[in-house]
Amino acid sequence: MKKILSILILAGLVLSISSCKKDFLEKKPLDSYSDADLWKDLNLVEAFVNSRYTILPYMESSGVIKSYFMSGACDEGNSKHSYGNERALETGQMGPDNTVYDFWTANYQQIRNLNIFLSKVDEVPAQGPTNEAKKKRLTGEVYFLRAYGYFDLLRHYGGVPLISKVYGLSDTTFKVARNTFEEGVAFVLSDIAKAIDLLPANYASDVANTGRVTATAAKALKSRLLLYAASTLHNPANDQAKWQAASTAAKEAIDFAENNGYALFQGADYKNIFVQKNNQEVLLAYNFSNVPGGGIDIVCQPNSYGGWSVYTPSQAMVDAFEMTNGKPITDPASGYDATNPYVNRDPRFYADVLYNGAIFKGTGVEVFAGGKDSPQGPQGWNATETGYHWRKYMSETIDMNKEGSNQNMIIFRLAELYLNYAEAEQALGRDIVAREFANKIRSRASVNMPAITESSAALRDRIRAERRVELCFESHRIYDVRRWKIASVTENKPLMGVTVTKSGSTITYTPKVVRNRVFREEYYLWPISRAEMNKNPLLVNNPGYN
Repeated sequence: MKKILSILILAGLVLSISSCKKDFLEKKPLDSYSDADLWKDLNLVEAFVNSRYTILPYMESSGVIKSYFMSGACDEGNSKHSYGNERALETGQMGPDNTVYDFWTANYQQIRNLNIFLSKVDEVPAQGPTNEAKKKRLTGEVYFLRAYGYFDLLRHYGGVPLISKVYGLSDTTFKVARNTFEEGVAFVLSDIAKAIDLLPANYASDVANTGRVTATAAKALKSRLLLYAASTLHNPANDQAKWQAASTAAKEAIDFAENNGYALFQGADYKNIFVQKNNQEVLLAYNFSNVPGGGIDIVCQPNSYGGWSVYTPSQAMVDAFEMTNGKPITDPASGYDATNPYVNRDPRFYADVLYNGAIFKGTGVEVFAGGKDSPQGPQGWNATETGYHWRKYMSETIDMNKEGSNQNMIIFRLAELYLNYAEAEQALGRDIVAREFANKIRSRASVNMPAITESSAALRDRIRAERRVELCFESHRIYDVRRWKIASVTENKPLMGVTVTKSGSTITYTPKVVRNRVFREEYYLWPISRAEMNKNPLLVNNPGYN
């Protein structure tokens, strides 16, 4: 039910199917289709929509993946090569002339294409009930994708211009002022409602369309949007009505998902949530194209296994995993031993992080000085800077010389909805329900951690800690610390790692500073680039960016 199609490959298949209907000699080259051709052929329209799915995991024309880029820009991880200019964010140099990533351009380019579809879809011929159903489904997908694009803009910039028309040659101006954040939320909710009305709950019996967005995914997006809108960054007065809206949306999404075949993963091996495509927890994901030398594995795996160690966990992320008794490592009663730091930890630690001595692909990881995954090992220039690597999402069977990653990058899964609901319920003072849903995650077979028992502010902090661990490396943490308005604490400290040394049978772990980091108050929102500001004098940048 949850297996995801590679959208770009699917687009090619759709084009091939369309062309096979004609005599071979009558076929047009694929780069010769005109705008008029496109909107007369429903299969070409489907290919057009398929190519818009890249709005979900990608954030720039280079096709990099949000999950690992955003992990390297916050306290859960490191970005060794600063591919997205993360270093400007870390050092306090981000601004309109030195942007980090380009969410604005990437999203608005896709939104323009989605608006074109909505302006043209009524004229697309669709004879017969099958084609009418396809046309309806594609329209629902476009409303969802536009909602997702605007949500992504809202979480980075706050209020943005809401553009739902396609500008033409007869238009005298393209200049549009920013709408408020609240207006943006209302706009996205409207698109989500339309998507829910037009999309099926799942594709359990429709293999050909498995992997497309569904009404379930749309409800998950609504939950995430309203949780952000209720949080401190956008709700400084702590309006309880906003928290109630977030709670209602989360519970509706949970009930809808579970009534349509989704459930928390209950297998014995937690890491299979992220490598097993057919699991019931994933509500929406995006598949990598299997291109040799590409994908998340080569970017994140250790150097002796052929990886580049570009995005790696921080010491702060490692320290966030509790001991098996449910106590943080800072608690004197936890049993934590700094000389043997990786024993008796939350089972999710072993599924998410590769550390010195961890078994991966049948051998032990060796980040100690002189080890095979150290700077002195094979391809030592690709060694980790933090002393750790991702295990979440990593394939143990891939041959990176012959194939690329083909895992599904998760966009929504049921565990997030449980945590959304727990957070909203706690904010409303309903601690019993909040604990219940947080503990559903901790009590699953592959985790089996002690129940959370706290109340009030202490419970809030435990739910936040649970979210940090459960959703690590899934492009949540960087937004969570901003919407909670705690990034000035979590991001305003050195990025730490570990130096591992080995002398005979004795291994020593010494904390090290990988890089000093600075967080400026204006970084709770992203700057609009100077280039965009120059194009549109009606734009006003976010506070602190001159």
